[in-house]
Parts: sequence; C-alpha cells; structure tokens
Amino acid sequence: MTEKIESIAILGGTGDLGGGLARQWSRAGYQILIGSRTLAKGEAAAGALLEEFPDLNVTGYENLEAATRADLVVLTVPFSHQLSTLETVQKGLSGKILIDVTVPLVPPKVGTVQLPEQGSAAMMAQTMLGPDVQVVSAFQNVGASHLQEDHKIECDVLVTGNKRAARQTVIDLVKAVGLKGWHAGPLANAAAAEAMTSILITINRHHGIDGAGIIITGEPKAD
Repeated sequence: MTEKIESIAILGGTGDLGGGLARQWSRAGYQILIGSRTLAKGEAAAGALLEEFPDLNVTGYENLEAATRADLVVLTVPFSHQLSTLETVQKGLSGKILIDVTVPLVPPKVGTVQLPEQGSAAMMAQTMLGPDVQVVSAFQNVGASHLQEDHKIECDVLVTGNKRAARQTVIDLVKAVGLKGWHAGPLANAAAAEAMTSILITINRHHGIDGAGIIITGEPKAD
C-alpha cells in the first residue's frame, strides 16, 4: 500500500531540476513547497514560477520549514551540498520518504564516473539519516530542460530503495509527471543510475544531444 501524498517539499527547488519537478507536480495537483537556504530565495523561486505559470500551487520556504510541512521531501541540490543540506533538515524528515536525486559529479570531470566510497550518494544519505527516513533514489537520468517544457519526455526513471512500498509511492509520482518508473531494487543499486548520469553527459557532449535519457524495453506483466 502506497502512502497518500498531497504536499511535496523540493529542497533545491531554485535550480533547473527542482524547478522543473515543481512545475510538473504542481500541474498534476500536488502542493509544492520550494525550499532554499534562505526564506527570501525560496520565496523568490516560487514567485518566478508563479509569474510564468499563475495556476501553480507553489510556495517558498526555508529548507527546514519546507521539509517539516510536507508529506514527502525531494533533494535536488548539487553533490557538494548534499550532506550539509540534509544535516540542516534532518529533524523535519523523520518518518518520511526522501527522494534523493543527487549525482556525485566531481568537476571538472563530470563525464567520468566518480562514485563515493559508500557506493553512491543515495547510500551516503541513508547512512546519515538512519532508519527513521526512507531514502529512495530517482530522476538522475532525466534532463532538467525536459521537465521545463510541455512535450513527451523520452526517458524512463530507475527507482531504488530498500522498501518496496516506498519505491511504489515514488513510482506513482514519476507517473504523475508523465514518465515511466521502474522498480530497480534496493538502494545499493542507486550506484548504477548515478553512474549512468556521467555516461549520458558524455553522450550529450559527443553526439550533440540535449538531454539524452534511457528507455527500458519490454512490457511488464500485470500484477
């Protein structure tokens, strides 16, 4: 049984990926709380979205308040700010699902796979937050520019996490933005999706593609 989600906090919602997810989920009927390091930046990001799309249900907050108020939290900050951001909001995450979209990109060689010692950024988050938070990894392989446009996105989403019900909750949210999500196993498998991002960056550069993605072939059997 999946959790009933009505509100989503996006920490790092001032960026391209976070802003794109905010737009798509708000249009799908969810209340969106954009979090930033300061209230002013959160409100400015929400205001910019509302100026472009006045029909959205978007409000800006400081990160901790956004995480505390929301039913589910999404982390969309750069790898260098991942753990420091989680440290500031940890008490607002207890008992919730955290969707971590972090990719361990290490400039200047972002096209080279450089996974951390813990195996993946998602595993780093789960280790830090402990069992009171269900970390689910997703959305690493979706080009942020696609989420800011109104066209069919040719990309599937690998969803990893240690609890099947939590993964299914996230897969439902993936579907809400018009994408197909796949159960991709426990959180340890997030390493594959995170590594794939560097490969896609290299493909984009070499072949001149704007936001290459992945597609899983085959049709799943009905449950």
